[in-house]
Amino acid sequence: MTDYVTVNRANWDERAPAHAASADYGYERFVQDPAHLSGVVRFDRPLLGEIDGLRGVHLQCHIGTDTLSLARLGARMTGLDFSPAALEIARRLAGEAGAEIDYYESDVYSAADVLGTGEFDLVYTGIGAICWLPDIARWGQVVGSLLKPGGRLFIRDMHPMLGTLDETQPLITPHYPYFEQAEPLVFDEPGTYVDTDVEFRHNRAHEWNHGLGEIVMSLLDAGLTLTRLVEHDSVPWNALPGFMTLDAATEEWRLTKDPQRLAASFTIEAVKRI
Repeated sequence: MTDYVTVNRANWDERAPAHAASADYGYERFVQDPAHLSGVVRFDRPLLGEIDGLRGVHLQCHIGTDTLSLARLGARMTGLDFSPAALEIARRLAGEAGAEIDYYESDVYSAADVLGTGEFDLVYTGIGAICWLPDIARWGQVVGSLLKPGGRLFIRDMHPMLGTLDETQPLITPHYPYFEQAEPLVFDEPGTYVDTDVEFRHNRAHEWNHGLGEIVMSLLDAGLTLTRLVEHDSVPWNALPGFMTLDAATEEWRLTKDPQRLAASFTIEAVKRI
């Protein structure tokens, strides 16, 4: 298998500046409005609950808008990502917004080597993260190693049911594997998920789907206790163009017709056993 980290890092390094410049991420609003939160964290907030004073780490933090939002809710945040281009923007955003956030460059699987073990009350992972990882069981071990006893994981991500669908086809039908496979799904596509006129050169990406049971078992096997599993009919991007409608109130996309047919995202919370 080709080195997926190198391939995916080149993809994300090139796209980070375009994401920061797009209206979708709202960089300038974060700088100008000290109360502003990302749409992702606003959606998460009712389930996330009170995090004031917690020491948290955001894995795969990208340009740091969600990390900054969690800091604004009172957590002492650390961000980790493998893209130096994204981290440069995240650090600049935190500085311009007056937030104290430590950012570290690392692949997820090396997070404990970089950050230490048993250091965090909260591990947070947001939308569009774990599909870039080939081994969800290993991810669960990383989460368990980072958490203090009694600390918790909070993850909301794309539902693997949505991950099976091919948005390029005229009818929505399962096409990609639901369960984790040894070999990646390899995509070579221009553009990105925000509106931009930038033309990219690094368009290749390696991704994996992980079944919901595989995700849950990775956490149980790592010494965590599952405390919440919620499935949602929406995601914060237009995952199936032509079939989804934006809900302006939640800034989430769901199927236009009978949205109850599709589990589009999920939230899991799990606590490290004492």
